[in-house]
Amino acid sequence: MRDSTGGLFAFSPAINMHNGRMTDLLEQAVARIRSLPSDQQDELAGILLRLADAEPEPVALSPGERLAISASKAAAARGDFATEDEVRAVWASFGL
Repeated sequence: MRDSTGGLFAFSPAINMHNGRMTDLLEQAVARIRSLPSDQQDELAGILLRLADAEPEPVALSPGERLAISASKAAAARGDFATEDEVRAVWASFGL
């Protein structure tokens, strides 16, 4: 998500809920936490609540990242896009 200055992006973790149920991974974490002493349970519960309520922090872009984004936008404005063969070559370089 871009902020009003145009230079920062905020990333938010995806919330994966279906019909109000916890994900399997969260169920596993809660089950493991139940076995801990109550003081540790409270500490972890506080951390989880703070994370769930926290506003995502914007990520400041480096000058190099800003330059790369500007160059990409300029290339797009010119209609300078990768060909299908170039895209396939990139995928192939990653074994895909």
